[in-house]
Amino acid sequence: MTQALVGVIGGSGLYQMDALQNVQEVQVPTPFGSTSDSIMCGTVHGVPVAFLARHGRGHHLIPSEVPYRANVHALKQLGVKYLISMSAVGSLKEELAPLDMVLPDQFIDLTKQRATTFFGNGAVAHVSMAQPVCSALSDVLARAVGSLQTPPQLHRGGSYVCMEGPQFSSLAESQWYRSMNASVIGMTNMPEAKLAREAQMAYATLAMVTDYDCWHPREAHVTADAAIQNLMKNASNAQHIAARAIALLGQERPVSDAHTALQHALVTQPEAMAPEVRARLEVLWR
Repeated sequence: MTQALVGVIGGSGLYQMDALQNVQEVQVPTPFGSTSDSIMCGTVHGVPVAFLARHGRGHHLIPSEVPYRANVHALKQLGVKYLISMSAVGSLKEELAPLDMVLPDQFIDLTKQRATTFFGNGAVAHVSMAQPVCSALSDVLARAVGSLQTPPQLHRGGSYVCMEGPQFSSLAESQWYRSMNASVIGMTNMPEAKLAREAQMAYATLAMVTDYDCWHPREAHVTADAAIQNLMKNASNAQHIAARAIALLGQERPVSDAHTALQHALVTQPEAMAPEVRARLEVLWR
């Protein structure tokens, strides 16, 4: 099977990776069903990469319909060790303006309808999510942003609130998220980050601010059209950042705590699992 070192999941407006060369479209069967779309495998600066459009090409999946387990499991089968999430977000703070970029280091999961783990049904594990973002991968992304000729304003750290959607927030909800001291609001990074940790992949999000949600007293409330328009303004930057980050990862291959996340997390040891359970899960601890 085609192998990749780096995985890139493109969110709203990012349905392809321009720098990808020697492209091969692959479909990877998983015990959790089909992925959002075919995975585009190739190289960027000689580094093997797997790109997946989170919502599918043409954007036909709402956030609750994204097959998160299949997506992450398939990328793990391809050998991905570093997973970059490209995501559109709303700002919950005045200083995080539309067209800025954020590298959040925490998540608040308010989703309600999504399968959040690979485990259960014959196997138990409890991974730590105290530090859900790989700091080494986040550092690489920050350096990639800084390498742009005219870099956007970048903010390091902060919490990403993940809501179910697909509707945008009510004013009361938006104000509640702000009371948590959260930085940005989105609909897709959970359970993606949890599953990446269970799959022992380093994970980080490049969050691209498109709007002020609906809390801001002087700015227009978010609409899908306005959010996509602002995202497309940053699309070229996002493409260059991803390509530069991939080059750095290929050169440096940083060690991440995520790469050994299951070492002390498995309660059910593999030899105690039924054969069909072990077959479903064993790729996670390779």
